[in-house]
Amino acid sequence: MRLHHLTITAFGPYAGTEHVDFDRLGAGGLFLLHGPTGSGKTAVLDAVCYALFGSVPGTRRADLGALRSHHAPPDLPTEVVLDVTVEGRRLEVTRRPEQQRPKKRGTGHTRDKAVSLLAERTPDGELRPLSRSHQEIGEEIGTLLGMNRDQFCQVVLLPQGDFARFLRADAEERGRLLGRLFDTRRFAAAEQYLAAERGSALEALREADRAVDQLLHRAHQATGGGPPPPVADAASGAPDRTDAALGWAAVARCAAREGHEGAALATAAAEHRHTAARAAHEAATETARLQHRHAEARARADRLAAAAGRIADLRHRLATGRAAATVAAALDLREEAAAEVDGARAAEYAARERLPAELREAGAETLTDRAHAARREFGALDAARRAEERAHRLRAESDALDAAATAAAAELDAAAREQAAAAASREELRERLAEERRHAAEADVLTERLRPLRDRLGAARAAERTAAELHALRATADTAREAAATAHEAWLAVRERRLDSLAAELAAGLVPGEPCAVCGGTEHPAPAAAEPSAPDLAAEEAALSRHETAADHRRTAEHALAAAVARHDQLREAAGDTAPALAEAESRLAADTEAARESGRSAERTAALLERAADRHGELERWIAELRERARARTERRTALALDLAEAEEETSRARGDAAGIAEHARALEQHAELLDTAAAAVTAAADAAARHKEADARAADAAFRAGFTGPGAAARAVLPDDALRSLAEEIETHAAEESVVAAVLGDLATARAAELPPARPEAAARVLDAALRQLRATGAAEAAAAGRVRELEDLSRQLTAALRRQLPLRAHAGRVSRLAQLTAGTAAENRHRMRLETYVLAARLEQVAEAAGARLHRMSGGRYTLTHTDARAGRARSGLGLRVTDAWTGRDRDTATLSGGESFLVSLALALGLADAVAEESGGRRLDTLFIDEGFGTLDEETLDEVLDLLDGLREQDRTVGIVSHVPELRARVPARLEVRKGSEGSTLRHHTAPLDR
Repeated sequence: MRLHHLTITAFGPYAGTEHVDFDRLGAGGLFLLHGPTGSGKTAVLDAVCYALFGSVPGTRRADLGALRSHHAPPDLPTEVVLDVTVEGRRLEVTRRPEQQRPKKRGTGHTRDKAVSLLAERTPDGELRPLSRSHQEIGEEIGTLLGMNRDQFCQVVLLPQGDFARFLRADAEERGRLLGRLFDTRRFAAAEQYLAAERGSALEALREADRAVDQLLHRAHQATGGGPPPPVADAASGAPDRTDAALGWAAVARCAAREGHEGAALATAAAEHRHTAARAAHEAATETARLQHRHAEARARADRLAAAAGRIADLRHRLATGRAAATVAAALDLREEAAAEVDGARAAEYAARERLPAELREAGAETLTDRAHAARREFGALDAARRAEERAHRLRAESDALDAAATAAAAELDAAAREQAAAAASREELRERLAEERRHAAEADVLTERLRPLRDRLGAARAAERTAAELHALRATADTAREAAATAHEAWLAVRERRLDSLAAELAAGLVPGEPCAVCGGTEHPAPAAAEPSAPDLAAEEAALSRHETAADHRRTAEHALAAAVARHDQLREAAGDTAPALAEAESRLAADTEAARESGRSAERTAALLERAADRHGELERWIAELRERARARTERRTALALDLAEAEEETSRARGDAAGIAEHARALEQHAELLDTAAAAVTAAADAAARHKEADARAADAAFRAGFTGPGAAARAVLPDDALRSLAEEIETHAAEESVVAAVLGDLATARAAELPPARPEAAARVLDAALRQLRATGAAEAAAAGRVRELEDLSRQLTAALRRQLPLRAHAGRVSRLAQLTAGTAAENRHRMRLETYVLAARLEQVAEAAGARLHRMSGGRYTLTHTDARAGRARSGLGLRVTDAWTGRDRDTATLSGGESFLVSLALALGLADAVAEESGGRRLDTLFIDEGFGTLDEETLDEVLDLLDGLREQDRTVGIVSHVPELRARVPARLEVRKGSEGSTLRHHTAPLDR
C-alpha cells in the first residue's frame, strides 16, 4: 500500500481545503509531520484512516459528527479524498460524513446523509467509478489491504504509546491486543467448541449412567430383596463394572425362575382342594333347595283349597259381563240418540222464540219460503247503495273545493303583498350596490401604500430586537476578552515556573552510571532538586490548551458581535423612522384599507341579494297567475258537482223508504233472512233426531233379548269395563296355573325323596369352599407375581444390556474430548506451560514479532539490547506471551517493564516495526510501502536518535516511505522533507517543505 495524495476539507482543525502530496514528501523515503501541540498532526492520520475505513481510531470513532471543523463556513461540506495504490490498483476514495448544511431556500439547516465513493484510475489517467455503497467499499478496501481498521492503526500508524503499554502489560492484555491484530478468533472458537463438546459428552455419559443406575435399581426392586446391584460411575471407564452388572442380572433371573416353579406347584394343590369343596357345597345347596320347594308347595296347596268358592263366583261374573258386552254397542247408540233428541228440541225452542209471533208455529217449508223472499228484496238494494255512496263522494269533493278556494284566496292575497315588498327592496338594493362599489375601488390604492410601510415597520422592530442582542453580545465579548487575557497570563506564568525548574526535571531522569543527556557525564554528584509545586510538561500543555481555548472563544464572540452590529445598522437604515410612529401610520392605513375591502365584500353580498330579489319577483308573478287559473277551474267543477249530487240524492230517497238509510234497511233484511233459515234448520233437525232415537231403542231391546237378558235395563246393569273383564280372567287363569304348578311339584320324585331326608346344612359347606378359594387365590397371586418378576427381570436385563452397550462408546468419546479440551484450555497434566490453544498460536506470532524486532533493536542500541520471546511462567500465571530484553553489557535478561523512557521508546519502535512485518506477512504478504511513526523521539539522546534515523533510512532503502509524527525541534534539521501544521485563530493549515534546512 502506497499513499499518493490526500485532500481534506472542513475536517478536524482544518477550516478550508488542504492538500497533502505524499509522493513529493516521500521522494526521499523519509519525511516529518510536525507542528505545535493541538495543531492537528493526528488529524492528518485520522483523515487517512477515515478515507479507508469510514471511521477514525480510538475513542473518536464514537461521534463522527465531531469530525467537522468548527472553523469552517456553514456552506462548505466536510470531505476527505485519498489517492492510494493497493495491490497494484490505483484507487481514489471519497468520504463525507453525515452533516448539517444551510437550506438552499429559506432559513434553517437540513441534514445531508453520509456519502462514500470509490473510483479506480485507469492507465490513461481517467477515473472509473466502482461503487457508492458504504458496505461494498468497506469490503473492497478490507479485502485489498488484508487487514481491518485496528490492524491498520497498529501496523501503518505506529502509535508508540500503545506499544509502551504493550511492553508493560500482563499476558492477558497482550493476548487481547495480539488477538485483534492476528485474528485468532478461530482458535478461541476451537477452545470454546471443545469445552462445550466436553460438557455435552460428560452430560451424555452421565445420562447413560443414570439410565443404567435406574435399570439396576428397578431390577433390585423386582427381586424383592437380595444383594444390592453394582452402581455405575461416569468418572470410571473400567469394564469390570459392566461385567458385574450383567452377572448380577443373570443370578437374579435364575432365582426368579426357581421361585416361579415353586409357586406353580402350590397353586396346583390349592386348585384340587377347591374343586372338592365346590362339589360338596353344590350337593348341599341342591338338597336344601328341594326340601324348601316341597314345603312351599304344600303350603300353597292349602291356600288354593281355601279360595275355591270365591273363584266360582268370579267365573259367573265373567260370563254375564262377556254376554252384556255383545249388547253394549246397541245400548251406546240408544243413549246417544236420546241425548241428540234433547239437544235438537232445545235448539228448536230457542230458534222459535226469536221469530215474530205470527211465525212461531209455522213449519219448516213456510220459514224457508219467507227467507228466500227477504233475500230477493236484499238483492234489489245494490243500485240504491251505489247511488248513496256516490252522493257521499260528491259532497266530500264539494266541501274540499270550498276549503281549497278559501285557502287559495288567502295565498293569492299574501303573494300580492310579497310582490309589492320585493319591488321596493330591489330599488333599495340597487342604490346600496352603487355606493359600495364606489368605496371598494379605493382598496387597491390603499394596499399599494400599505406594503412598503409594513416592510419599514418590520425592519424597525428587528432593529429593536438586535439592539437587545447587541448588549448581550458586547457583555459576552468583554467576558471572553478578560478570560483570554487571564488564560494567557496563567500560561506564561506556568511556562516561566517550568523553565525555572527544568534543571530539576532533567535531573529526575538521571541514572547512576549512565551518561547525562546535557553534559554526557556518568557521575551526578549534586542533581538539582525539584520544588514540590513546580509544574511539569503536562501542566504547561494544559495551561496552553486553556489559553488557546479562551482565545478561540474570544474570536468567536468578537465575530458574532461584529455581525450583529452590521445587521443592526442595516435594519435601522431600512426602517428610516421609529417603530411607534411607523406602527401608528400602519394602523391607520390598515384600518382604511380593511374598510375599503369590507365595502368590496359587502358589494358582492348586495349584488347577490339583488339577484335573488329579482328571481323572487318573477317567481311571485308566475305563482299569482297559476293561483287565478286554479280558482277558475274550481268554480267550473263546483257547478258540475251540484247537478250530479241532486240526481244521486233523489235515487237514494226512493230506495230507503222509511229507514234512516239504505245500509240500515239492508242489514235488517239480511238479519231477518238468517233468523228464518236458522229456525227452519232447527225444526228439521228435531224431527230427524226423534226418528233416529225410536229406531235405536228398538235395536237395543232386540239385542238384549238375544243375549239372555229380560230387557235393555238388565243388560245395561250387567255391563263391565274391559279392564275389569281382563282382571277377572287373569285372576281365574292365575289360580288355575298355580294349581297345576303345585301339583307338579308335589308329584316330582326327586323333591319327594329330598323331603324324606334330614335337613341339609349348605352354610358349613360354603365356609369350607370359601377357605379353599382364599387359599387358591393366594397361591395364584404368588404364582402370577413370580411370573411377572421373571418377565420384568428378563425385560430389564435386555434394557440393561442395551444401556451398557450405549454407555461404552459414550465413555470413550467423553474421555477423548475431555483430554482434548483440557489440553487446549491449558489444564492438562502434559501441558506443562498451562498454555491455551489461542495463546499457543499467539505465542508463535509473538515469537516471529520478537525475532524481527530483536534484529532492529540490536542495531538501534549498538549491539547492546536484543528482544526475545519466552514461554516461562510468572508465578501461578499461565505462560506463552512473555518478552525479555537481553542486555549484552551485563549478560542478563531484563523484564520489559523495567526499561527506562528512552529504552522503552527503542524497544517500542523495534516492536512496532517487527509487528508491522508480521501482520503484513499474516495478511498474505501484502507490502506496506507507507508507514507512520507517532511521537516518542523526545526521549532519545542525540547518539540514539542518529541510530534510530539510520534504521529508518534502512526502511527507506527498501523502497518504503516513512513518516515521523513529532514536535521535537532537532528532527526538523535531520529530516529535510517536512509537512508543517500551522495553528491559527481561523483554523489550522498545512505547508510542505522539501529543501534541506541549516541548523
